Amino acid sequence: MTRSELIQHMAHKYPELTADQVERMVGVIFDEITSALAQHKRAEFRNFGAFSIRHRKARVGRNPRTGAKVPVREKDFPFFKCGRTLLSHMNKW
Repeated sequence: MTRSELIQHMAHKYPELTADQVERMVGVIFDEITSALAQHKRAEFRNFGAFSIRHRKARVGRNPRTGAKVPVREKDFPFFKCGRTLLSHMNKW
């Protein structure tokens, strides 16, 4: 699902809200998640999951085309851990 599909779905599900209001709400949620991760904080949503930052140490990688060794610098990356309720809904038979 894309951001625009989410906005359309929410606007359809909640007709009392305009599409513009829904778009702003979705934007605020994404902005808050981004802001929390930029500050190395966790963004947790009960029954859905949690976004956090993971750290990768510097290492030596390989160029797949030439096989030459390439230094890869350390970096942080976003990580999502699925909540128990979401996981049970996904694996319902």
